[in-house]
Amino acid sequence: MYMALDIRVVAPAKINLNLKVLPPRDDGFHGIESIFQAVSLQDVLYIRPVLGKGQCLCSCDAMELPLDNTLVRAYKAFESVTGIQMPSVSVHVEKHIPAGGGLGGGSSDAAALVRGLEKLAGVKLSVSQCNDIAALVGSDVFFFFSLDENGRGAALVSGRGEIVQNIDFRSDLYYLMILPGVNSSTKEAYSLVDQQYSELEKLSFPSFERLRKIYALPPQQWNFKNSFTAVLMEKYKSIAQALKLVNEAGASFADMSGSGSTVFGVFSTRESAENAMGLVKGKYYCVIAQ
Repeated sequence: MYMALDIRVVAPAKINLNLKVLPPRDDGFHGIESIFQAVSLQDVLYIRPVLGKGQCLCSCDAMELPLDNTLVRAYKAFESVTGIQMPSVSVHVEKHIPAGGGLGGGSSDAAALVRGLEKLAGVKLSVSQCNDIAALVGSDVFFFFSLDENGRGAALVSGRGEIVQNIDFRSDLYYLMILPGVNSSTKEAYSLVDQQYSELEKLSFPSFERLRKIYALPPQQWNFKNSFTAVLMEKYKSIAQALKLVNEAGASFADMSGSGSTVFGVFSTRESAENAMGLVKGKYYCVIAQ
C-alpha cells in the first residue's frame, strides 16, 4: 500500500502518572503539574508529497478525521513558523493509540508530522521553532517534541503544558492500559473539574518539587494522583470498574491517564502484566506497553 518514497514516522502515546489541574487562568487555560511518560504504544504516519502546494490531505484507517484536525494545524503551523512553502502532502495514519483516551494521540501525531516535514524540507527546526509550532497546535505537543529520536522520554510538565523538564526515563516498568469504552472529551473533563474544584482541593497531591523523586521509587510507593479521576469515575462507572479490576489484578499502581478515559496499571515485569491482562481481557479492550 505504501511506496518506498513515503516518509514513515512513529508517534508514541503518553500517560500522565501524576496530573494536578490548577484553577483556570486569565487566558482561559488551566495550569497543570504533571509527569508525562512516553510509552511504546504508537501510531505510524506515512507522509508523501503530492501535486500542488499548501494542502495536507489526511486519512486514517481507524476513523474519519475531521477537516480541522491536529495534522492540518501542524502542517499550517510548520509553514507559518518556518516561512517555507511546502508541497501538498498526503498523510495516512495507521492508528493504534485510541482516540479520546487521554493518551495524547492527536498531539503526538502532530509532532510526528512536523518531524516528517523536516525530512521532506531538508531542515532541522530549533527548539524555539518547535515551541512556536506547539503553541499553535496544542499543549501536549510541547512534550512530544522533547522526546528522543526513538520516541522515548519522561518529563515534568507545568504551565499549560509548555514548560517541559526532561527527567531520566524509566524503561523497567510495564503498563497495562485498559479502555473502559467511554469517550470523555477534554472540554467535558475540565468542565467537571471546574464544577467540583473546591472538593478536589482537598485531595492530597505530592508537591511538584517531589515528583521526580517519587517517580524513581518502586511504583508500589507512588502517591501520584489525577484531578480528573474522581469526577470522571463518578460520571462513568466503567472507569471505576476498570480501575478496580486492574488493582485486583495486582497492579503496583493504577490510575486514569490525562482527562480519560484510559486506565493503566503499572507492573514490574512483563509476565505480571500479561497475567493481569489475562484477568481483564474479555471485559475491556486492553494492551501492554513499556
